[in-house]
Amino acid sequence: MTIAREEIFGPVLSIITYRTEEEAISIANDTVYGLHAYVSSSNIERANQVAAQINAGRVAINTIYHDALAPFGGFKQSGIGREGGIYGLEEQLETKVIIG
Repeated sequence: MTIAREEIFGPVLSIITYRTEEEAISIANDTVYGLHAYVSSSNIERANQVAAQINAGRVAINTIYHDALAPFGGFKQSGIGREGGIYGLEEQLETKVIIG
C-alpha cells in the first residue's frame, strides 16, 4: 500500500491490520523511511518494548507529543542527524582543541 510505505507530509492516517506484535513491527519497519512512528496500547510496558524495535527517529506512545527540546530526526532515507535539543545544537558548533 503506497500511502503506508512512502514519506508523506500532511495529515495522513493509514490503518493496517495485523495478527501479532511481530507482524506489526515488521509492517512498521517495511519502508525505506523512518522519521516518526506511533504506538497505541493500554499496556505501556509492552508499548515500550514494541517502540524499541521500530526503526524510526522518534516513536510516540499514546500521544502526538512534540517537545522542541527533544532531538528530532529520522532513520534510513529520512536522513541522519538531529534537530532540536543538545543534538541539534551540537551540529551547529565547531569543536576546537588547544593543547599546551
